[in-house]
Amino acid sequence: MAKISSPKLNAQSFHPKNWGAWVLIGFMFSISLLPYRVQHYLGLGIGRLGRALMKSRVHITHRNLEICFPDKSEAEREQLVESCFRHLGHSVVDTANAWFWPQWRFAKHFKVEGLEHLKKAREQQGGILLVSAHFWTLESHARAYGTLDPGVGIYRPNKNSVYEYYQYHGRTKSNKYLVDRTDVRGMIKALRQDNAVWYAPDHDYGTHAAVFVPFFAQDKAATITGTATLAKVKNVQVLPTYALRNEDGSGFTLVIEPALDNYPQGDDEQDAHTINQVVEKAILRAPEQYMWIHRRFKSRPEGEKGVY
Repeated sequence: MAKISSPKLNAQSFHPKNWGAWVLIGFMFSISLLPYRVQHYLGLGIGRLGRALMKSRVHITHRNLEICFPDKSEAEREQLVESCFRHLGHSVVDTANAWFWPQWRFAKHFKVEGLEHLKKAREQQGGILLVSAHFWTLESHARAYGTLDPGVGIYRPNKNSVYEYYQYHGRTKSNKYLVDRTDVRGMIKALRQDNAVWYAPDHDYGTHAAVFVPFFAQDKAATITGTATLAKVKNVQVLPTYALRNEDGSGFTLVIEPALDNYPQGDDEQDAHTINQVVEKAILRAPEQYMWIHRRFKSRPEGEKGVY
């Protein structure tokens, strides 16, 4: 299994080309030391700055919302854009806390909804495929789930060695190890060893091993078939899970839903559509907390022009 090796710092890590990464990591560590209420206002400021500077991402967010929610008014979609970037700002704070907070402090700021579904799944032999989505709480989600049931994360290593060091160790603070998102064999082996494997099939990863199925109001969204492939591993259970920031500012809630029944069914399009519906249901609980800034519909069927 091509498990990602734990990165280490060395003399090259302090080369001037990495000084920007050190400043970023130092900033994040400093954030983690602040009182939680102060962090809240800092997150709001970062969100406003992000919206002002990330013009192309603001455009993509608007376009995604137009495609997915055509029945909403322009004013409603604008409010969602505003809220989305507010949560982008909070995600910087959440990442700092997930990577640097001691367990006693982290545990004070999250609660669990649906723990009984995880307990039921663990009463049976086999791995657990955690079907998730790219919410702004992604880093908090990984650490929170790991405190209950340490598992295996799927991710893309960062090209900067300093950032990669802290990202890797932050994401494995309460989990076992990480597997590259292209390493399907590694994922299958982890599941066969009864591990929980975190998997987010909600991005547009291109047309390879993908089908075009509905996602919200877009009837042709490129969706990977890998979820069904992994779910076919013997005794694997598929549990939707995600984390949402609490509106009262108390932290966030780790949500674990019941295992999917009769999945997969063996039809690529039907299975991919089923997973999109799972993701849609999660998003609708808090659409402003989803990462709409990515080009979810960049891949189009042959002959169809782009939507961005």
